[in-house]
Formats: sequence, structure tokens, C-alpha cells
Amino acid sequence: MPSIDSDAAHPPLALWGGLECTVNRVGDDYFSQIERNGHHGRSDDVARFSSLGISTIRYPLLWERVAPGGLASADWSWADERLTALREAGISPIAGLVHHGSGPRDTCLTDPTFATGLAQYAGAVAARYPWIDAYTPVNEPLTTARFSGLYGLWYPHGRDDRTFLQALLIQCRATVLAMRAIRRVNPRARLVQTDDLGKTYSTPDMARCAAFYNERRWLAWDLLCGKVGPEHALWGYMTGHGAQPAELLWFRDNPCPPDLIGVNYYVTSERWLDHRTERYPAHFRGHADGVPCADIETARALATPTPGIGPLLQEIWDRYRIPLAVTEAHIDANREDQLRWLLEVWEAGQQARRNGIDLRAVTVWALLGSFDWNSLVTQCRGYYEPGPFDVRSPLPRPTALAAMMRELGSGRAPSHPVLRGQGWWRRAGRCLCPPVSTPEALTSITADGHSLVGTASAPILITGATGTLGRAFARICERRNLAYRLLSRQDMDIADPVSVEQAMQRYQPWAVINASGYVRVDEAENDVERCFRENVAGPAVLAAACARHQVHLTTFSSDLVFDGSRQCPYVESDTVAPINIYGKSKAAAELTVLDRHPGALVVRTSSFFGPWDSYNFVTQALASLESGAPFAAASDITVTPTYVPDLVNTCLDLAIDKERGIWHLTNGHPLTWVELASMAAGQAGVDTSRLEAQLSANCRYIAARPAYSALHTERGILLPGLDNAIGRFLQMRGESVELEQAIHCTDTRQQANAGRRQQAS
Repeated sequence: MPSIDSDAAHPPLALWGGLECTVNRVGDDYFSQIERNGHHGRSDDVARFSSLGISTIRYPLLWERVAPGGLASADWSWADERLTALREAGISPIAGLVHHGSGPRDTCLTDPTFATGLAQYAGAVAARYPWIDAYTPVNEPLTTARFSGLYGLWYPHGRDDRTFLQALLIQCRATVLAMRAIRRVNPRARLVQTDDLGKTYSTPDMARCAAFYNERRWLAWDLLCGKVGPEHALWGYMTGHGAQPAELLWFRDNPCPPDLIGVNYYVTSERWLDHRTERYPAHFRGHADGVPCADIETARALATPTPGIGPLLQEIWDRYRIPLAVTEAHIDANREDQLRWLLEVWEAGQQARRNGIDLRAVTVWALLGSFDWNSLVTQCRGYYEPGPFDVRSPLPRPTALAAMMRELGSGRAPSHPVLRGQGWWRRAGRCLCPPVSTPEALTSITADGHSLVGTASAPILITGATGTLGRAFARICERRNLAYRLLSRQDMDIADPVSVEQAMQRYQPWAVINASGYVRVDEAENDVERCFRENVAGPAVLAAACARHQVHLTTFSSDLVFDGSRQCPYVESDTVAPINIYGKSKAAAELTVLDRHPGALVVRTSSFFGPWDSYNFVTQALASLESGAPFAAASDITVTPTYVPDLVNTCLDLAIDKERGIWHLTNGHPLTWVELASMAAGQAGVDTSRLEAQLSANCRYIAARPAYSALHTERGILLPGLDNAIGRFLQMRGESVELEQAIHCTDTRQQANAGRRQQAS
């Protein structure tokens, strides 16, 4: 592993990969990311990792998984298979032995036997795999101690400084003893010690607390480096909360400095403390050192963004003068911002090297994504953050991050057009409170965050300027800082090859979203020519033009391509058999588009509802029932409703990933129209006594409707469930009503409402 062992040749900045592998304990339950992301059962994942061009990976050989009942009953079979595959692929592992865990059930972070037990396990790992030369015995000991000993989130659920310090000291002692055991087998083994590196800023009233936090962040590394003695800034704090001088001085007498310090950095790593709690949403309010305050990400509070990771790398380099790597680079965000975050960290790393910092690598974290970190892995809610691979598909699906990794790893400049926009953490509108101006404005290393920002960006062309879907795409592109052009028929007639070619030449797009088309299902029965022109001829012309210009195309189909003869949801590979003109036009378009442009994405969806139009079924049902009027809906037609913001956001991610083929996208809950109205009304607290079920034969339809057209997917469930979608729809609907009311009030009231809208975003 030259990038760890030697800097003699000054190799270029390396690209590493990392696997989110947390096994944490909450009460008596263990949460295993390896089980949830499926890596435990997929032997071919190593080939996927190798395809990214990485030569080093942070890889789990976790104590809790290999030897939960002790070394005598350890099961090495999984580790044997995976490590053999890594060696054959030429990928060097940095072996992680505990990752936010507390060990097997018979020990924990406040039990001294944790340290000796981990050392015994580490020695066994080294004996079995003597060729492994890099280890992280305990990942993020300081962070884990905070979550387990100070915040009460993970076992043993301590909520005091004494427990925090116990957990920290035992983990650090375990690291020292583990490396001793490993080095008895392999004297060349290297310690790669990771932890979160952030910084805390504050109002003057909270300066003392911020200064304490900024000292505390170094504690794990200071202990391992033998830098803790009576002169240490936190000596009094530690001895005042139960730490014995002898156990602290043990680290000075038994130093185990890292061979490489691993810096984990997230958008949440930098914090703002403010004593003026009334300025902030309730969930950011709490106490620090007994003082009421708000604790919020700087990106959500400060008027001027913080510099990012660059100055923090300088701080840690100045403190230790030990080689560094960024060992976790990831953000929970839409795809374009995931790309922008990685590029910003990568370029900060390059700048750090130019500044004389010995930074060896940047690690793309969570190659298979991660689950439920938005609740700090305390519950299994199913919240998933994709990484370079998205495991919601039957097989892990490469995202645009995978393509970017291949570019970075081969020395090529990242090329995706979305990189030319700023990430949300640098854009206006990111704050969840009145923006705070600090006495000394914090500025980025580069004025724009990374080198591509500010250069001309190829847009996404969106057709359907007068339609609900087209306007929704434009609205969300605006919010996501994606360059776009929303086109009417006058701007580009999609059925006219000359008009399409002129638009392609004029705008030079990288993607086209076809959100136009003939949507009146009943009228189509007597307007066949126009329906086929807009739904078949137009998409065919677009497909040919996009293929010719190597532009990605996303276009939309419908659940009405099916005849409803079955009573289980249709998947992508099911045979189409439309029973009305509209459905026939969509089925014909699918074939034609994919024939002319095999790289196109055809999205089948169903039954839109959303917060930005008043004509969708859910909005009309609620309006009628809220007014006390009767509302009738079909009880014998089953559909799968789709929340427009979810559909649009997912389609944009898939377009950025350059996905292709047919994909079913809905919120995944088959139900009849009357059941949908009842469900929405129930969540809204609206009386349903005037909701009437009726047969479709009495609905005055002209076109035949399939009795069952619910959609499922064999490619991957990407949208949240319908309950969740309706809840968010009702929240946004309420905010829209509040906004309309606010327009007629005073300027002061308007500003207050604007603040709440910003918080909701």
C-alpha cells in the first residue's frame, strides 16, 4: 500500500473506497449495515468495487460478526472468501475491527475487558491474515464515545461526561493493545486512526463552550500520540469527571501514534452555537454546559459559508505532522450535490498537498450506501442514502458517483455537467434560520467552492411548459440548482424534426426531459391523430435527435399500457396490452423511443398528485370533502398513485445517472380511487361521511379503463411509501394555504411566513 507506507516518490492523490459497515447496539438490538446493504450475501461485490479503479478499501472484519461468542467459535468463512477476492482484485484492505460497535454481548465500551478482548481478536485476525498491513481497530472512538456515553443513543446509553470518558479511554486503550497484538505477528502493520473532524463556531455568549468542543475533538488522537499530561487543556476536565491520572498517563507511557490519521468530514461536522434559541427551529434547541442554546450545522445558519475541509486539514496537520487521508467523503443529498461534494473535497485535498500537507488519499464513503443515518442508526426506518452503488435494485446499480470515481481514479477531470453548479451548502436559501453574520466572514478556499463553478453549464431541456409535470421539473431544477430550459411548443415542437434540431443546436443540452404529451384519456378516443402525434411521433423525433447528439432522454409512459386482466401489480417485463387509444399511444411510444435511442429512460407512472396544481384527484377530493360537498370515486379501479415531487426528484437522479430502459416509478401502494380519497382525508383529519363509492360504469368514462393497473418494479423501489408521500403533500398544501393568507397581511407577517417556508425547504 504505497500511499500509506511511503511518500518518497510523492505519488498523486489516491482515490480509496469505503464500505459503511456499522454494527451498533441499541438496547439489546444490533443494527448491521452489512446485512442491510446485502454485502454479506453477495460475493460479487468485490468485482464491483474493483471496477471503480480503487486500490485500497476500508473493509470490515468486525469482532461482533466474526466472533460474537468468542474466538473458540469464530466463523472466518465469510472473511476468508471476501479477503481472497480482494487480494485477487489487487485491492488492499484497511481492516476495521469495530465500527461504532461495543463488541459482543458479554462486553461493552465501559467494560475494561473490551480492550483486552479486542486485542485478542486483533491478534487472531493478524495470525490468520498476516499479509494485511493496515488496520483501524476502532473506528471513530471519540464520536462513538459521544454517541454511546454522552448522548445516550447507543449502548450502553450513557448521558454524562464520566461515561463518555470511560468509553473513550477504553476504546483508545483497546486500539493500543490491538496494534501490539497485530505487530507481534506483522511488525510492519500500520495504524490508520479515523475520527470525525469538525469545528464549532459560536456567538460570544457561547464562546467558552465552543472552545471546549474544539479542544475535545482532538482527544482520541492526543491520547494515542501520548500528548495527554497535566499540561493538556482538558486534563482538569478529564480528572474532574472520573478519569484517574494514572490511566491518562498510561497513554503517554505507551504511545501508539497513527501511521496515518483518517479525517472523516461531513456537512454536519461544523456546528454553530447560539444562545438566542428563539431564532431556530425547535429541534435545534437544547443545552450546552447547562446553558440553553441552539446547535445547528453552520451550513444552515451562517450567512457566509465556512471554508470547508481545507483549513481543517491544515489544523490537524499542524497539530500532529502525521500523514493524512480523508477517510470518509459523503453527503446525504440529491445526486448532483453528492457529485459536487466529492469534487469539493477532492479539490481541497489537492490544494492541501500544494500547501505542503502530506495528504495521501480521499476515500469515497459508503460504496453501497447507508441506512438510517438520518436517525443516527437508532431505528430501522428504511431511510437509504445511495453511494456509488444503489442497493435498492436487485443487483447494486452504479450511480453517477461510480462514473466520477473512475474519472478521478484514472487522473481524468470529472466531466458531468451538473458539477458546474454550487452545492446546496453554498447556495442562497440554505439557512433554516435568519442568516447569521459572523464578526469575521468565513470564506471558502476558492470563491466558488470548486474550480468548475461559474463556467457555462449545459442545461436540461424540459418540454411541456404549460403542463403540471413540466412546471414541476422546472421548479425542482431551480431548487436543486440544475441549469434548465423549460420549453413550450413555440420554443420546440417535439414532432417537428427541424424544430427539435434547432433547439438542440441552440441550447446544447446534456439531457432532455419530455414532460409534454396528450393527457386527456377520454378525448383521445375521438382525437386519435393528435394523440398519436404528441405521444408517439414527438417522442420518436426527440429520441432520434438525442441519440444523434448523445444526449440523455427521459420520457413518460403510463399504467394504461396494461389491460387490467390480472390482480397483482404489473412489472416492467410484463406484456403490454392497452385497451384504449391513450394506452395504445403510450405503448407505441415505448417501442419507438427505445428503438431509436436505446439509452433513453422510459418511466411508467400513474395517477399524479402534488402540491402545485389544483386539478389532481387528491386535491379535488379534499377540497370537496372539506367544503361539506359530496365526492364520488370509483371503487372498482385499482391504481398506484404517484406524488409528483418524488417522481421528479427520482427522475432527475436517474437522468444524472444516465439510466436507460423502462422503469416503473410510483409510491407503491395499490388501492382504488375511493380508497385513495379516504386515505388522504383520513390523514388530513377531514370528515369522510360524504365520500361515496361508485362503480366505474357510473363515472361517465368514454375510454375503457383497466380494472387493475397497479405498478410494481423489478428494477428497484426508489420512491417513499404512499403514507409518507401523502403526509408531505398535506404539509406542503397547508403551507401553500398559509402563504395565500399571508399575502393579505402586513409586511412583518409576510417575512415571518417566508422564514417558515424556508425552514420547510
